[in-house]
This record gives sequence, structure tokens and C-alpha cells, in this order.
Amino acid sequence: MTNAPAAPASDLDRAPRPVRRVAIASFVGTALESYDFYVFAYFAAFFVGPLFFEPLGVFGGTLSAFLSIALAFVVRPLGAIVFGHLGDRIGRRSTLIVTITLMGVATGLIGVLPDYATAGWLGAIGLVVLRILQGLSLGGEWGGAVLLATEHADPRRRPFFAAIPQLGSPVGSILSATVFLVMTTLLTTEDMVAWGWRIPFLTAIPLLLVSLYLRWSIDETPVFRELVAERRRDRVPFLAMFARQPVAILVAVGAALLGIGSYSLMNTYTVNYGVTELGFSFQDLLVATTIGGLLQLVTIPTFGWLATRVGSARVVAWGALGTLLITFPMYWLLQFATFPILVGTMIIGGILPTMAWASLGGLMGDLFDDHYRYSALSFAYSIAAVISGFVPALTLALGEATAFEWWHPGVVLAVMSAITLGSALAAGAIARSRAAAPAAD
Repeated sequence: MTNAPAAPASDLDRAPRPVRRVAIASFVGTALESYDFYVFAYFAAFFVGPLFFEPLGVFGGTLSAFLSIALAFVVRPLGAIVFGHLGDRIGRRSTLIVTITLMGVATGLIGVLPDYATAGWLGAIGLVVLRILQGLSLGGEWGGAVLLATEHADPRRRPFFAAIPQLGSPVGSILSATVFLVMTTLLTTEDMVAWGWRIPFLTAIPLLLVSLYLRWSIDETPVFRELVAERRRDRVPFLAMFARQPVAILVAVGAALLGIGSYSLMNTYTVNYGVTELGFSFQDLLVATTIGGLLQLVTIPTFGWLATRVGSARVVAWGALGTLLITFPMYWLLQFATFPILVGTMIIGGILPTMAWASLGGLMGDLFDDHYRYSALSFAYSIAAVISGFVPALTLALGEATAFEWWHPGVVLAVMSAITLGSALAAGAIARSRAAAPAAD
């Protein structure tokens, strides 16, 4: 007989203190990474084009800004390979200290870049370099954070603890949106363009110090220590992963697509689209996004707890199916451009993709062997992130081609939902097969 999983709040409360500390360190690190990344996403929607790509015009500048977001996603697989290798060879904790330092420093340096009016294309070149460093960091952060949280936990509770790092994304979104909301309220547009945009990037430095303290204060995971003791580490984990489980990699990429891509669509493209085409104010979009993020602070642990009862793959599938069903009605309503409809869209459009997002770490952890799990999670997630990084630019191009018909973002979201639904069903089948006949190490 086994005990039924506890409710979400008590799952964390009942965990041993070292496990709680690790979960908090994992969450704070991903929150900082997300804050740094979302600060740029909000910044890109309105300031990157005019400040760094002025000669390209309005459309060219906006497209370049969205492509600068995509750039960091493109290099993520390289970061996943490098940091995945380190995570499977030298340890989860040590690798995560490196990734968070790289992200924090790169973000802070964006805040001191010269704009086009000051230094011509030099500022744009610096921006590209720092975006590459951010992308490399992100390539190794997520997989390590999930493993840090889960490999310290009771195996029965791992789906719940896999959801804890996912809280970092809405917290990062809330913090970055709040910062920009406060600044755009207190500062004039002229002040924001002149110097105010730098402040959110510079705040990454003190946040980095907090995150480093937390990660220095925890131990390496028991799973990795066991790998070292049993001498089961692969010489090249990345190659071992492809040799052993190539199909599982493809399945994991598809399962991650909606959870990552929906953030790119809602928090970057929809913000710009809502202002330029639907007539919302920037502040309205930030408030609606923040409300949606606050709701995720409840829904993510709830869906993580649900995954301990019905399985992570099933929760991801439910989220993808629900998103597919509400996609076009949601964007049809959004065209009426009232604030209550905007908030409702952000809430409904956030809850269902969040099901797929919250349980993603648990789904991936069930797919892969422990001796190359860091590499596998990081690489699969980063490939999905590469695809998702182009979502704002592709949606903008589709909007331009269709005269911004109300349904054009829905097409993108529906495709991502369908892919994730099929992948989650496949992941569940693979996980059940592994549980019935565990692969030999």
C-alpha cells in the first residue's frame, strides 16, 4: 500500500529541510534567468528597434528586435551541449553556478550598452554578443534546475518538485513586467528612451548575488554522487544520449514546444500586437500579463501535484488539448479590445498551456537514463526553445501577410498545441514501457 500524494502546499512543507532548500535554490535561479530574459523580451517589443536598429525603419526595427530574441534561442543548443556535458560529468550544482553567473553578467552589461545615436552599429553588435551569452546560459540552466530539484526528492514526489523550477518563469515575468509598469508610469517616454530602459538590466547584478549564495549553500544531488561512486558516467554523454534514445529526444522536443512557445507568443508578440493593432496601451498589456503570471503561482504547483497522481505526460496532454480547443475563440474575443477581455484572454490562455509547462520537467525526467539526463533534458528543451524563439517573428510575418486578421496568432498556437499533444501521448507510452522493463545501464 502507498500513501496518496499530499496537497501542493504540504508537499513542499513536508519535504525535509535540505530538499526544501534545494527546491528554493532551483526556483530562485530559474526566476533570475527568466527575469533577465523577459526584461529583454519586454524591452525588445518597444525599445530595441528605435534604439539599436534605427536606420531599418519601424517594421525593420521591430523585426530585428524579434530576431534578436530568436538569436538567443538559436545558440541554446550549443549551451545545452556544453553545459549538459559538464552537468553529467562534473555535477549539477557546479554547472548551475556557472550558468547563472553567465546570465547575470550578460544581462547587466546590456544595461550599459551605447545606442545607435551614440555609437552607431557598435551598440547593436554588443547587443548581439550579449544575447548569444544569454542564450548559452539558458541552454544549460533549465535541465540542471529540474534535476537539482528532483534528484534530491522522494521519487514519488518528483513530478511535484519538477514543477518548482517552472515557477521561475511566471515570477520572472511578473518581476520584469512590474518593473516596466512602474517605470513607464513614473517616467516620461523621453526619459525611458534616454536612460530608463537601462535600469531593469542593471538590477540583474544584485539578483545574481542572491542566486549565487543559494546555489553555493547546497550539496550535489544524491543521484549524481551515486553515478560517480558507481563509475557510470559516460565519456561523452551527448553521444550516449543519441545512441541510446534518439526517438525519446524527438518526443521530448515536441512535448516542450507548447510550454515554451506559448510564452513567446503571449508575452512578446501579443504585447506588441495588442498595442500596434488592437489599440491597447502598453500598461494594459503589462497589467494583464502580470495578472496571468500571478495566477500561475497557484496553477503550476497544483498541476505538479496533479502529475504525482495521474502522471506528468497525461497532464501535459490535457493542457495541450485544452489549449487547442480554446485557441481561436480566445483570439476572436481579443479583437474587441476591452480590458476585461484582455485579462480574461491572458488568464484562460495562460492556464491551459501552463498545464503543459508545469509537468514538462516530470515528463522529460521519466524519459531518460540518469547518466545522460542533464544532456538530454537540456538539449531537447533547447531545440524546442529554438523553434519557439522564432514564434514572434513568424507570427508577425503571418500577420503582415494576412493584413493582421484576428485568427493569425491562433494558427501558430494551434499548431504548437497539436504537436505537443501528440508528443505527450508518445511520451506516456515510452515512460510506461520503461517502467515495465527498465533499461540496463
